Amino acid sequence: MTTLVVTVYYHPDDPRAATVFRWLQELKPRYNLQIVPVNLRDEPRLAQHIGAGLRIEVGRYRLEGDFDRRRLEITLAAAREGQDFRASILGEDAVAPQKMPLGDRILFWLSKHFLTGFLIFLGLFVTLPIAAPVFMHLGWETPARLIYKAYSLTCHQLAFRSWFLFGEQPAYPRAAAHVEGLRSFGEVTGLDEQDLWAARAYIGDERVGYKVAICQRDIALWGAFFLFTLGYWLLKRRGIRIKPLKWYWWLLAAIPIGLDGVSQLLSQIPHSPIPYRESTPLLRTLTGFLFGFATAWFMVPQMDESMDEAYRMLLKQYQSVAARRARKNEKRAA
Repeated sequence: MTTLVVTVYYHPDDPRAATVFRWLQELKPRYNLQIVPVNLRDEPRLAQHIGAGLRIEVGRYRLEGDFDRRRLEITLAAAREGQDFRASILGEDAVAPQKMPLGDRILFWLSKHFLTGFLIFLGLFVTLPIAAPVFMHLGWETPARLIYKAYSLTCHQLAFRSWFLFGEQPAYPRAAAHVEGLRSFGEVTGLDEQDLWAARAYIGDERVGYKVAICQRDIALWGAFFLFTLGYWLLKRRGIRIKPLKWYWWLLAAIPIGLDGVSQLLSQIPHSPIPYRESTPLLRTLTGFLFGFATAWFMVPQMDESMDEAYRMLLKQYQSVAARRARKNEKRAA
């Protein structure tokens, strides 16, 4: 008879926990149980999902709320019968594996550290483009140019659509943007504003300053994504879960960036019937921030929920394999 794994999610201060564990110990020989206790005080991610009650999971069955010993026995009997049937068809090793597959172990680690890891990734992704002009200002050209080169794969890096640090102005838009108080890119650099390759390659100098390695819209978008994820992470640590943004609100938030970007693109096509327009640094930043924040609100809670679900499933598998291995070692030692 194969071992039947029973996972018990409990709070240490729950008075029912001791009674349930006593029942399981008494029923252990009859059903060949392997009891896997999960202290929810040590697993806050699971505690947020399960709540304040006690839960038992065995096979595809689940017990929670107010249940008695008779209902527990019925559940164990049903799970025992189902597992024995599967073992007769698939074999005992398939039903009760002695080792967790490598892919599952990797996914278990990723799901456990997903949100923190994703937050660190976003922080680096947003910080490095800002570090590039700082490095140029300090004279560290090699790491700065490596950053510019790497981010050229993700962004057009047009200087007249980028923020600048350590210069006379925070931005140098095209003359067509008609931004009061800012000299145009062509006026300051002497470059042709229609030469996109020159604008992409231009990094800056001591007088003009040095451009951020991604454009104004992208730095706002990814900055907003990072800020939402940071807030989500902090609130989750306090036990507060944010629900995903509804898809129609996300679409609404995408309208401004779509109108600004698409109208600019279409207007600059040769012989376009749309009057020529160039967006401003402020408009790019606002639309990028709105879209980035809404996208993060739409995606991050869903991704985190999926990872939490994967973690719950794999934690049970991980602990059952570990308990089975420990039990096997005890038998060898005896």
